[in-house]
This record gives sequence, structure tokens and C-alpha cells, in this order.
Amino acid sequence: MKRNEVCYIVIVALIGVSLVFGFVEEVFTLDLGPFSWVAHWVSSPVALALGFAFALLLGKAFPTFNKTMSKKLLQYSVIGLGFGMNVNKALASGSQGMLFTIASVFGTLALGWFFGRKLLKVDSQTSYLLSSGTAICGGSAIASVGPVIKAKPESMSVALGVVFVLNGIALFLFPTIGDALGMSMKQFGMWAAIAIHDTSSVVGAGAAYDQMHPELVVAQGVSALEVATTIKLTRALWIVVLALVTPFFFRTTLARQGGETKAWYSTIPRFIIWFIVAIIFNTYFLSNASLIGDSAAAMGSQFSGAVNKLAKHLITLSLFFIGASLTRDTLRSVGLRPLVQGVLLWVSISCISLAFVPLFTTTILPDGLLVSTPSSMKKRREAEVSERTEERPVA
Repeated sequence: MKRNEVCYIVIVALIGVSLVFGFVEEVFTLDLGPFSWVAHWVSSPVALALGFAFALLLGKAFPTFNKTMSKKLLQYSVIGLGFGMNVNKALASGSQGMLFTIASVFGTLALGWFFGRKLLKVDSQTSYLLSSGTAICGGSAIASVGPVIKAKPESMSVALGVVFVLNGIALFLFPTIGDALGMSMKQFGMWAAIAIHDTSSVVGAGAAYDQMHPELVVAQGVSALEVATTIKLTRALWIVVLALVTPFFFRTTLARQGGETKAWYSTIPRFIIWFIVAIIFNTYFLSNASLIGDSAAAMGSQFSGAVNKLAKHLITLSLFFIGASLTRDTLRSVGLRPLVQGVLLWVSISCISLAFVPLFTTTILPDGLLVSTPSSMKKRREAEVSERTEERPVA
């Protein structure tokens, strides 16, 4: 057995053990004590980076197995993600959140097409994956759409890598910008949900903003974390729509298989159908207390949560396989253009959504003045804090 094959087996085993411990800890709420680090050292970016490093330093190992696992694990994981989505909760963001979500999703896809295909001449698969990840929910969207368009491993790796890097930057940058602009809880939550790719980073940014301004959470009666999570759930449901219409966008390359011309809708993969079935089953049966009773619904929610957590861990493992499929020649051929597209698209969506958020989150000052621009939010914040200070009893 070659050295790179031995290293490959060891790395997969180490990642697998960590993910198993992480799954068991999350589902059964076990306390691993001083060994808790074993369950947490592997994350999606870490797994992808390990795959990158392995491929670049040691070359490819077990290419057939690697290709099969990256494809199948992603498909099964996407089905599992469906158990973590609830239609009713996602629609709870109301008409404002839904309208803003629809506009931002289609606007991002259009901008991504312009930047990627027209301006930078990025290949169609990588450009579309970057646009999908930016439009909806980062890695999950890329993982869902990639198999639909039969994306090459290198396209998946590059798109995921760009999204993960920008996610990390946004997690630290957004709360600082929101604070500088004096944004309300609702404004920051909506902005973060629209402009930050991945759900975990959205949650982290929302929680950070709440911790920066606990007095505003009380004064405004809503937290940035609540708003961001609810709207992000609404956006996540658009994975279904995107997965269904994607074959239409790629009908030229997908429709001709085996020498026969097929209708674009016949190329929709079966796992997408099962993904939709999982969402419907979770929403209207497993979580429906009026249908199956409170105790059964509680058990159903626990089951859905466990399946969803398992799916996320499987996605993490699949990211190593995706990263391990890269080569130096592939990276040279791809170049910096996808990164430029990702940055341009992210900055554009962040700025545009920042400008339009106030139109969807009009706030009323204590004196009745309507506020609809970020620049005036500091005045509202000072008024709220001053009002709460005056209400405090004198010791």
C-alpha cells in the first residue's frame, strides 16, 4: 500500500471518529469532559482544507472510491437536511421577510450570472455554484445543487472554499458594521440573513450582535438572532425551488444523455424528490401535534433533529472527499476568477441589502418619528437607552 493511501485511510478514520463523537454528544447530550475536543475539532471548513492539503501534498488516493463517496454522501445528506426544515416555521417571517427573500434570491442569481459568466468568464458550473451558495445558504445550497448539474469535483471544491472563507470574514465583520451604523435588532437580523452565506455564521453574527446590545433586545422586544434565524429558514426553503429549476438552466448539457434527447424536467434527480418528501413529512406529520399527539410530535421532532444532525456530519465528511479530488493542475486552470466573482457578489449583495433593509423594517421612535435609514438608527438607539435609564427607580 502506498504512503498516500495509508495517510488517506488515517485521515478519513480520524474525521469519522470525531464526527461520530460529535453526533452522539449532540443527540444524546453526553458530557465528554476533557475529551470534548475530540467531537469538535472537525468542522466543514477544516474537512475541506484537509482534503485540499492532502491532494496538493500527497496526490490522489483511491480516486474511484473518493468520487463515489463524495457523490453519494452528498445526495443522502441533502435528503437528511429535509428533516431539519419546517414549512410553517419558515413562513413565519411574514410578508416583509418573504418579499425581501424572493427579491434577494433572484437578484443574487442574476448578479452572479453577470459577474461570473459575462464579466469574468468563469466556467458555468463554478459560477452557478457560487451564485447559488451566495443566494441561499452557502455550503448546503452548493451541496444540493452540485449533484443536480453533475458538477465536477474541482468546481464543487472551489465554490465551497470561496464561500467558507467569506463566511468566516462575515462572522467577525458584520456585527462591527451593524454597531457602527446603529442598526436595530430587526434590521441587523434581516441584513445578516440576506448577506451572510451559511446558517451557522448567520446565527453566530446574530448572537454576537445581541450580546453587544442586550439593552436593545429588551427595549425593542426582539433579538437579532431571532430575526436572522427565522428569515434564514425561509431562504433555506428556496433550495427546493432552485434544485427544481436548475435542470432548466442547464438543459443543454443535461438533456442529452445516452444519445437521446430528454425533457429538462426529466433530469431532476431522485434525491431532490426525496428531499422534498422529507420536508413535507417532517412538517405535516412528524411535527404535527394535532395529528399524532403531543408526545408523538415531541418524539418526531427529536427524530427529525437527529437525522438532520447526522446529515450535517455526513456533509462534513463528504467535503474531505471533495477537497481530496483537487490537483495542482486543476487549481492552475481555475485561477483567481472564481474568488473574484465570490467577493464581488458578496460585497454587492451586502451593500444592496444594507441599503434596502430599512425599507422593509420601518421603525417608530418614542416620539412617533418614522425611521427608515441606517444613519438615523443611532438617534433611535440613544432615545431608547435614555428612555430606559429614566424609567429605572432611583436607589
